[in-house]
Amino acid sequence: SPVGVLSNVGMVGASLLIWVACGLIATCGSLTYAELGTMIPQSGAEYPYLKEAFGPIPAFLFAWTSSIVLKPSAVAIIGLVFGEYLIRPFFENCQDVPSDAVKLAAATCIAFVTCINCISVKVAERIQICFTIAKLTALLVIIGAGFYALSAGMTENLNNSFTGEVKWSTVGTSFYQGFWAYDGWNQLNYITEELKNPSVNLPRAIMIGIPLVMLVYVMTNIAYLAGLTMTEMMASRAVAVTFGVKLLGSMAWIIPLGVAISTFGSINGYIITGPRIIYTAARNGHMPEVLAMVHTKRLTPVPAVLFNTAIALAVLIPNDFDSLVNYFSFSMWMFHGGSALALLVLRWKQPERKRPYKVPIFIPVIVVLVALYLIIYPIVSQPAWEYLYATLFIASGILFYVPFIHYGINATCFINVIRPATVFLQKLLQVIQPGNYPK
Repeated sequence: SPVGVLSNVGMVGASLLIWVACGLIATCGSLTYAELGTMIPQSGAEYPYLKEAFGPIPAFLFAWTSSIVLKPSAVAIIGLVFGEYLIRPFFENCQDVPSDAVKLAAATCIAFVTCINCISVKVAERIQICFTIAKLTALLVIIGAGFYALSAGMTENLNNSFTGEVKWSTVGTSFYQGFWAYDGWNQLNYITEELKNPSVNLPRAIMIGIPLVMLVYVMTNIAYLAGLTMTEMMASRAVAVTFGVKLLGSMAWIIPLGVAISTFGSINGYIITGPRIIYTAARNGHMPEVLAMVHTKRLTPVPAVLFNTAIALAVLIPNDFDSLVNYFSFSMWMFHGGSALALLVLRWKQPERKRPYKVPIFIPVIVVLVALYLIIYPIVSQPAWEYLYATLFIASGILFYVPFIHYGINATCFINVIRPATVFLQKLLQVIQPGNYPK
């Protein structure tokens, strides 16, 4: 993402401003979601908010897009970064790391994290805490090395930070790359039902977490710009490794290890939260029944976790990081904007509804306007097929919703196939509907 932001905006100072702007907007988005999450304390984030404000069709389209593309793509993208950084030290003298090795490492990581999440939510939770501490430590090492470089006089990039021209035609794409790094600001809302005292802890976590992330990200980018020349930075596929080799010498191995730890924790976070959308949608009849089931003993949503992982492994095959990020960001901001608009609609429709946390009205308005910009501007300024594909895929969900959910068409042959398959998966995975636990 540092290279993606810089290459698309074309100016060092402007790239740092984009990192700050992305952090501020992510904070606005997360505060908007804090009100929604405390007012509608259901897991699934955007799904229950869109359903409450606009009805079942937008909610279904979100569940459809998120389950099939967004969350699995996020896991796949982070998996590719994990593989790139884990494998690259073994190919120090090669410009390109073998893509098959990267994919294999990514697939192994995803499969391992999936097993953990199927076995125990508590274990996954502890791993998330430990790996968050580890990733912050790795980033602090980079920041420390960068500020050492600044003290040694390596200030060329920063002294000339506002020279040159901004690439206005691709500024929107640079925001996509920046927002990708901040993605996760809405993750707590996917597990609202599993939080302790969400009306207090959800806003508190957001107000502490997102500004801290913004501070760390801006300082990390300053460190990269201090330690590397523009040529070195723009030519690197693994910028942190290039930075570590140049500034840390024999201790450079810390960086790929730190990034691998960081991405492992991020994959774990997505696999904790992503399947909850599938689970919530299935519970409302918008997904196959088996995806709303949990393990009889461990109470984990095993079918939803495995479904999410299977698609993530399939998404690994193309191995195109930038296209995946742009596709993900374009689609996701449609639903972020829709959720912020849902808050405004609910303020108007249900003004007396209990709101344990209430955000100032200008904040969701900012999120809606930013979402409109991020959806429209990249298409106008730099048209690409991926935006059309994303729109068509989201709209294609209606082809499934209208006959099978709205009209409830259940062809006999379909039932004869799906029912035995559901029973088979129940026995294989040892799962049942929540509320039917054996005593």
